[in-house]
Order: sequence, then structure tokens, then C-alpha cells
Amino acid sequence: MTDFSWLITAFVMGLLGGTHCVGMCGGLSSAFTYALPEASRRGMALVGWQLLYNSGRLLTYMLLGLLAGILLSGLQDLGSTGKVIRWLAGLFMMLLGAYLAGWFQALAALERLGGPLWRWMAPLRQRLLPIRNPAQAVAAGMLWGFLPCGLVYSAMALAVTRAEPLQSALVMLAFGLGTLPTLLATGTASAQLRRVLQRPGTRQTAGALVILFGLWTIIGPELMHHQHQHDGAEMNHDGMDHSHMDHSGMSQAAMDSMHMDGMQH
Repeated sequence: MTDFSWLITAFVMGLLGGTHCVGMCGGLSSAFTYALPEASRRGMALVGWQLLYNSGRLLTYMLLGLLAGILLSGLQDLGSTGKVIRWLAGLFMMLLGAYLAGWFQALAALERLGGPLWRWMAPLRQRLLPIRNPAQAVAAGMLWGFLPCGLVYSAMALAVTRAEPLQSALVMLAFGLGTLPTLLATGTASAQLRRVLQRPGTRQTAGALVILFGLWTIIGPELMHHQHQHDGAEMNHDGMDHSHMDHSGMSQAAMDSMHMDGMQH
């Protein structure tokens, strides 16, 4: 059964990561806008094309999550291995939060590692331009999904904690949906929203919240496990108390009956 708490975490991480998306994907999203025929660059027509681009991007995220789930399927059954994976995912999220806030740039180095693959895909992207039909837009969006991005890498770390193909894919879908509002706004040239998201206070608030989510990813399951154990112990203790009371009541009744029998004899 799907654990919806992980999906909520992934969605909120994508939503809060919008401050990063503006800088990382804003230029590419705008380039895709100008790759459209001029008549399609305005109003609801533009929104429709941007949805197609982003559908392709989300499809790539889901495929990456599915692949990770297939490769790592079964690790959750290996005792402490699942716990280590969860800790690493939480650490990635904390690093992401610090990166979003501008406090620590460790993920920037990780983004550079994906640069060669992104450059290798450049000819594929060029062949799709200009965009003339929906299939081209979805294909361009799928290539967009491979853009080196610390936010995506952190979401992948979270998806890996599920170690089950369908759940890992759903985590990446939830993450992608969280990024959608910002990227739709960016692609449709909402300059005012971009300025708000790029403010230091906005970025630092979003970063701090992502760090808290990372901490919860690490310690939350442990706290819940201990709480369940505590509740179970209390239930067992209450059951023993009721059993003792019933036994005492029965003993007292038996003694009264024996006393009455003695008096009758």
C-alpha cells in the first residue's frame, strides 16, 4: 500500500524548490516558449504548450523513479540498509535546503557532474526545434527532465527510500507536480512571481522548511515507531490490570461462597 506521507513530502519539496526552479529552469522554459510559433506564445495557447512541455518533464521523472525502484527493489527488507538509505535521503534534503537558502553550495558540485550528459543531449534538443506539434513538445519536455539539478537529485534520493518501483515513480510524480506551478508561471512570463521567488527572504524560508522536512525524514519514522511501541505497552499493561482485577473479584466471590456453605453446614 502506498504511504501517502512520502508523496506529500515529495510534493512540498517540489513546491518549496520553486525558488531554485526559477534560476535553473527559467531560461530553458523561456527558450521553449520562443521555440513556438508566434501565435502560440500568448494566453491559454501558451499555457497549453507549457503543460505539454512539463508533461514530458514529469514523464522523465517518473521513468527515473521507476528505474531506481527496479534497481533497488528489496533493499528495504535488508534490515539496516533501508534505514541507511532513509538517512541519506534526509541528508540530501537538508543539503538541498541549505542550497536553496544560499547557505551551503555542496549540491552545485553534484549538478556539475550531470553536465556532460546534458551537453551530449544538446543535438537532440536542437533537432526538436522549432516546436510544431504536441509530440515534439512532449519529447522536448522529456529531454528537459535530464537537466542537471540538485533539486531533482534530492527527489531521487527520496524516491530511492521506497525501494519499490511503482512507489518510487509516484514519489517522483508528486515532486514534479510540486514544481509545476512555478515552472508554468515562469514559462508564461510572470516576471513579478519570479522576482518574489528570487528574494533572499523567500529562498531562505523555503530552504529552512526543506531542512525541517529532511530532519523529519531521518527521525520521523523512528519517533513514530517508538510511539507505537509505547502505546502497545500501555495497552498490554491495561489488559493485565483488568485481568488481575477480574481474577481478584472472582477469588473474593469464591471465598464468600465457601463461607456461606460453611455456615449452612
